[in-house]
Amino acid sequence: MATEEFKSALTVNPGVDQPPTINMDAVKRFKSKRKQDLSVNDYVEGITKGNITILSQAITLIESALPEHHAVAQQIIERCLPHTGKSIRIGITGVPGVGKSTFIEALGGTITASGRKLAVLAIDPSSERSKGSILGDKTRMETLCSDPNAFIRPSPSAGSLGGVARKTRESIILCEAAGFNTIFIETVGVGQSETAVHSMVDFFLLLQLAGAGDELQGIKRGIMEMADMIAITKADGANADRANLAKAEHESALHLFPAPESGWTARVKTCSSLTKMGIKELWDEILGYVKYTKANSYFDNRRRKQAKYWMYETINEALREAFYNHPEVEKEIPITEDDILNDKITSFAAARKLLDLYQNL
Repeated sequence: MATEEFKSALTVNPGVDQPPTINMDAVKRFKSKRKQDLSVNDYVEGITKGNITILSQAITLIESALPEHHAVAQQIIERCLPHTGKSIRIGITGVPGVGKSTFIEALGGTITASGRKLAVLAIDPSSERSKGSILGDKTRMETLCSDPNAFIRPSPSAGSLGGVARKTRESIILCEAAGFNTIFIETVGVGQSETAVHSMVDFFLLLQLAGAGDELQGIKRGIMEMADMIAITKADGANADRANLAKAEHESALHLFPAPESGWTARVKTCSSLTKMGIKELWDEILGYVKYTKANSYFDNRRRKQAKYWMYETINEALREAFYNHPEVEKEIPITEDDILNDKITSFAAARKLLDLYQNL
């Protein structure tokens, strides 16, 4: 009948209670070990014992923009300072496509095979639009990533000048405290970043690619003057002759530059990251440079000058942040920008106006 309720012949019996999709015990254990729950003593003890996980967490604090993280990071760095200064710091740069990551893996393998511990601080370019980074250097260094004597840390440039991560120097201190006696700093390419990297390393290595047209075109004189060595990469197979020609051209160019303060004459080497040709000889030259500059006291004097330079850089950065983050300045900046766009005030007068405002607050 139409009014009679329809009854299905199928019935569903209640089953057993399903377990939760999230393991709450695991979540609690994870929360109990979060990096913000670690004390400064925990960080320092972990770093000095070579704990890579805690080292990574401490570098994350350094890179953080949060004031509370910055305060903790500075305490960690200060406590780690007595354990630093015993490494060789090497800056590596080169034009895009020169094979920096492949070269670092080849040279890094040679270094760790000799019993040294290597930390690679790879600066990854940040997008000007999204401010994001791919951080893909570790994917291009598969062998070195699995090496127990190597530590690779890609860091976003975060829009800083030329792609140099703002906190790289502080990360170097922590890596040295963790026992890494060789530090690589890889820059994103030839540009203004090289000046900053040069001010935090002992040895500056410029990678150059042969067979790409005029070998010296596009390389700034200043970068070549900073280089303690130029390595012509991919010098294998049919490219070997072009690499030797590029080597001769670079050696001729270097003779035109004045002698550096270190007294060291920059070398030009050819190498192949694939066949490992010239890689060990290149490393031997770097060790020779360190021995030479330590003997004439340039090595230690350079370190002291760099420390003074970074004191002033830190002051400049702190003043810049304090200026732009002051609420009264933040409020006045858009008004002043409109005045500039409407030709009511010049750029220089506007800057002076904002600075006077800040100084009188």
